[in-house]
Formats: sequence, structure tokens, C-alpha cells
Amino acid sequence: GWLLARAEGGDYFPRPMELSPQKKIAGVLAPLFALRGANDMGIGDTGALREFVEWAAAQGFALVQLLPVNETGGDHSPYNAISSVALDPTTIEVTPTTVPDLSQAEIDRIANAVGVEGLRSGPVRYPVVKALKMQLLAHGFGNFLAGTWRSKGARAKRFRAFCKAEASWLEGYALFRVVMEEHGGSERWDLWPAEQQSCALAQAWLTALPAKRRRQLEREVRFRKYVQWLAWEQWHAAKAHAGALGVALMGDIPFGVSYFSADVWTVPEIFDAQWCGGCPPERLLKVDAFTYKWGQNWGIPLYRWEVLRARGFDWWRQRVRKVRDVFHLYRIDHILGFFRIYGFPWRPERNADFLPLSEEEALALTDGQLPHFVPHEDDTDEHKAANRAQGEEVLRLLVEESGEWRLIGEDLGAVPDYVRPCLADVGIAGFKVPQWETEPDGAMIDGARYEALSLATYATHDHPPIRAMWEDWMAAIAAAEHGGEETWPARDAAWSEVRRLAAWCGFEVGRLMGWDEEIHRNLLRTLLATHSWMAVLMITDLFATTQRFNVPGAVSDANWSERLAGRPCEWAAVDGVRALIAESGRAV
Repeated sequence: GWLLARAEGGDYFPRPMELSPQKKIAGVLAPLFALRGANDMGIGDTGALREFVEWAAAQGFALVQLLPVNETGGDHSPYNAISSVALDPTTIEVTPTTVPDLSQAEIDRIANAVGVEGLRSGPVRYPVVKALKMQLLAHGFGNFLAGTWRSKGARAKRFRAFCKAEASWLEGYALFRVVMEEHGGSERWDLWPAEQQSCALAQAWLTALPAKRRRQLEREVRFRKYVQWLAWEQWHAAKAHAGALGVALMGDIPFGVSYFSADVWTVPEIFDAQWCGGCPPERLLKVDAFTYKWGQNWGIPLYRWEVLRARGFDWWRQRVRKVRDVFHLYRIDHILGFFRIYGFPWRPERNADFLPLSEEEALALTDGQLPHFVPHEDDTDEHKAANRAQGEEVLRLLVEESGEWRLIGEDLGAVPDYVRPCLADVGIAGFKVPQWETEPDGAMIDGARYEALSLATYATHDHPPIRAMWEDWMAAIAAAEHGGEETWPARDAAWSEVRRLAAWCGFEVGRLMGWDEEIHRNLLRTLLATHSWMAVLMITDLFATTQRFNVPGAVSDANWSERLAGRPCEWAAVDGVRALIAESGRAV
């Protein structure tokens, strides 16, 4: 067995492991929903995660990175969660061992009635999977109340202790979920009756109900707390299991939270719901007409930083503490938002109305406001200094709450010149996507020159896998051989990208070259050889597949639903990857 050492903060690792930029490590990223496990119900759960961690450890990886695992709403996006803290019930592994309130016979009866075997193949079928999980957990809760709760045994005491310790977020969240169910599972609290459109109002509404109805809903509130208790116990165990294998779990905190979330409903005073966060116009890729003209409108409410400051940033501190409860370290998605964020004075539901309008016409509908960076544009030295000061203030307190080297910042996109120096000063590792780290002449910067305090990766969940990009480039080049003059710009751009990447990896491409194992091995070796503290491979890049987990801006059932083939315990070792990790000095 491993000889374990206790790190600061109570985390346990094998002695050789060190979570600091002085010890380079290799990691692998996979969305939890994409994993399959022995007992999964059509979506990845904590049992599938244990299998994945064991497989990753056997390959030599010391880090497993996940996407956010907070409870999602109707769009199923992990980056638009309905709670900043509550874990998604779909992540709960349902077995008699992990949910002691259910027998195998009860699980089989309920699961087989909805055709669970069919759910285990193909993509995630969210409506059916979510309903199945809740039906199983509701049955378990009934057994819990009839047995453990009445007997006041050890598990009943643990549940009471959990409810008391987590009351600051759990009370509001549980009531929010109950009222959601009153309205067909919709989180659109703005469409609920007026007496339910905030937590304070809903509590008064609940208190005024007839006793029988009130007791029924209070039971449902307790059920939602029970589900969270099960989830948090399982995730604590998953973290301990990973640590015992020498694998650090990396979580993910989106900068924003859904407008239709328990947080906005419970503590509306910390949010500026008149403005929605997003990204500025994208004039290069021409993703879609609205993004080209106005930008991306994510619909997340902005923060009232002055209110958060007066409260000691308690909401953000809580958010960090809870993710650290179940992850060894974590990434903040769109960390640029702490400095300034692109704000829209209208909600996404109105994007189509604004698409054909001129700026003058838009101004007439928004009280003279157009989308812009909040709190300031980076148009003067004074504004840049103010933006940097705000970001640094908040990030320093998050690092204080997290512990050293536990916060990783996703600093991609249009990055102001003051952000990366600020992250370095605070002690936060930023991202290095080789294709975007370039010299003035466009050549990719040698990975040996990357700062140690960084995470190198070819792709995030939003990008096509590296093989897909390579094959698209080659397809554009091949098409130009039979096309007219109009295809030449696409051909030249594709050749430029292929040759830049090949040169970075130390080989040449003089002709059409289909994807092969040598190209794959060169790409893996070169990323692992960078000077970055962490080198993380998307599971699709590790396996050289072309699957996509998300296409930004696309409204599709395919987003957030793709699953990997087979269970991790059935996967073969990736040929030579353990040797490449050792060769790069990243072996544990």
C-alpha cells in the first residue's frame, strides 16, 4: 500500500506527490456525465468516477479534472447550474452499499420498469435519467423515514448534523427545489406566482398553508436535504479514494450562476439582475450572426461587488469552501470576469429582437445602454488599474480561502494585459493552449518557455479535439485541390495551422498527411514536455477521438450528453502514455 502523508488542509496523498509548481504532474480531463460505471443509470456517477480515477492512476496520471458537478436545470449545462453549492443528484451512485436505504430488489424493480439497460447505451437521456434517479432516491427516503429516522440511529444523527452544518445554503436550496416541483420542475421562478418569487416570500407562503399541506411540503423539503446528504457523503468518499491512489481531483467553478438559480432566488441582493454577463463580439470565427454583431449573452446576472464586499464576500467564500470539501483543487471558468465582464442590458430571450437593430435603435429600447465591459472598459490607464484592483482583491481572498496552489484560473479569450501578471502575483496558475501562445510572427511559443505556474492543454470542453482539427485542416487542403480560386484562402489557412503545430512538435508536414499514431505520439510528448506545472489532456485527445462534449452557442440535445465507450476498467492502456509521462518528468 501507499505510505500516506497529510498535506495542509487535511488532504492525504502518497508521499511522492506534491501539489505545487515545483513538481510537474500530468492530468486527464473527462466530464463525469460521459463516464460509464458498473452501476450507472445512464449517466456518470461517483462509482464511475472511482473506476476512472483507478484507470488514470494506472496510466501514471496524478490529476483527474472534471467539469462542474452542481445541479443543472433544463438546459443540462454544467456552466448554468441552479445552485452554486448543491451537487447534482444524477452524480449519486445508487446501490445498496452507497444508498443503504434501498435493497437491490427495490433498485432493480424501479430501474427495470423504465428500461435502465437501454439508458446505459448511447448518449445521456436527461429527462428519463433524472426522473429515474429521483424516483429511486424518493423510495429510499421513504424507507429512511420509516426505519433509520424513527430509530434515531447513527445515520439519522449524521443527517441531522449535515442539515445543521449546511443550513446557510441548504435551507433556501431545498425550498427552491420543492417550489420548482410545484411548477413541473421548471426553475423559471420569474413565472411562478408572486408569493413564490423569492425565498422570503415562499417561506411566508409555506407558513400560511393549511397544516396538512404544509406538512406535506415540509416532508419534500427534508427529502431534498436527504438527497444532498447522500451526494455529499459520496463525494467526500470519492475524494478520499482518489487521494489514497495519489490522484488529485480538480473541480470547476463557473464565474457566474444561472439567473434562474436558488442563489438569485435566495440572496437577490448580491446580484445585479438588470445586466447579463457574456463575451464581446467575435468577428473572426463568425460563429453565428448574433455573436458576430453583439457577442455572447450568457444570461448570468452580474455581481453587486459593493454588497458582497460589505458582507465580507461570504457567498464566494462559501462557494470555494464547498468545492474544496470534495476536490483537492479547482479551476475557475472565465476568471477574467473578476476583473471586468462584458454586460448586456437585455436577457438572452430578447437576443432575436436585437439582432437586426442598429446601435441607435438598440439604445432606444435600453434606456441609452449598449453592451459594454463592467465595471469599466479597458480604455484608459485609470480604468485598467481599477479593473485590476477589483480582480486582485477578490482573487486574493479566494486563495486565502482555498490554500496555496489550489486555484487554477481559466484565462482564455480576449485577455487584458494586466490579468496574467496579476494572476502570477497572487499565485494562480493560468492556462496555456499552445495554438494561442504565439510569437509576434505567429509561430507558437516553445513550451519550454512556459511559466511553471501554468496549466498546458490542447483543448477545453468547448473546443474540438486535436484530431478533429487536424482532419478538418487536411480536408480543407484536399478540397482545394479540386476547387477553384475561392478555396485557396481556406487551403492556405489550413496549411499554416498544420505547419505551425507540426513545427511546435518538432516535425514537418510537406504534403497531405492523414492522422496516424506517430502524429498522436508527437502531440502527447510535446505537451507533456512543456515547462508548465500541469499538462492536462482531454480524454478525447488522449484517445485521439473526434467526440465533442459541447459546441458553444449551439442549441442541441447533443451538447453535454456524449458518453465514452465502455467502462474505464474495460479500457486498454493508451500505448506508451505511461512512458511518455515518465520521460517528461511528470511521473508520481
